[in-house]
Amino acid sequence: MPAYTAGMATAPDARDDAPEPVFHARGLTKVYRMGEVEVHALRGVDLDLYAGEFVVLLGASGSGKSTLLNILGGLDAPSAGRVECRGHPLTGAGEDALTRFRREHVGFVFQFYNLIPSLTARENVALVTEIARDPMPPEEALALVGLTDRMDHFPAQLSGGEQQRVAIARAIAKRPDVLLCDEPTGALDSRTGILVLQALERINRETGALTVVITHNAVIANMADRVIRLSDGRIAGEGRNPTRAAAEDLHW
Repeated sequence: MPAYTAGMATAPDARDDAPEPVFHARGLTKVYRMGEVEVHALRGVDLDLYAGEFVVLLGASGSGKSTLLNILGGLDAPSAGRVECRGHPLTGAGEDALTRFRREHVGFVFQFYNLIPSLTARENVALVTEIARDPMPPEEALALVGLTDRMDHFPAQLSGGEQQRVAIARAIAKRPDVLLCDEPTGALDSRTGILVLQALERINRETGALTVVITHNAVIANMADRVIRLSDGRIAGEGRNPTRAAAEDLHW
């Protein structure tokens, strides 16, 4: 796969000449077969996502959000359709190329933190920086998520929200072009979830990474540049917030 060019661009309506999208997807379809039963997770999704955007993919469980995120991140392949990242095709790429793409260009944040219990926060983040091409120091990544004073604590010594912020620091330490977040507040209470969203908000603002958050919580959509609603494997609607709400002002 050709080398990807990192760089920050504005959202598509922020300047006259349209920038190249980070992700360009057309006709994405995903069918899972379980015996004789076919489950249509995606049904012909067309989507463009741009650098610097904060995008919320909103929808109920089973609407296709996670499937779409996994295809964008190179974790899964569509049954039909195509997807490109900065003009380079992901569809049909070999596993070595997709592994390199994920390692060098995508940060993942999931609902569950997947931290190694025997390593401190700093050491969990360092695992990524040791294999990244141009990483930031673990201390810098942890400072971005507000954990400077907790970096030498083990996961068992951290709250759920702190563990999730370590997971975010681990994802951004390799300076990804894209941050893909699957229900990052799903296992947290409202107050703790807002702290996690504040960390994502700051990273999006300070690094310019395209940030995509999937959630079933409609309140979180208020902090997005753009909200894309999925239903039954299709894009059911799309809108742009005239102003983004601050994460600290959200309540649910």
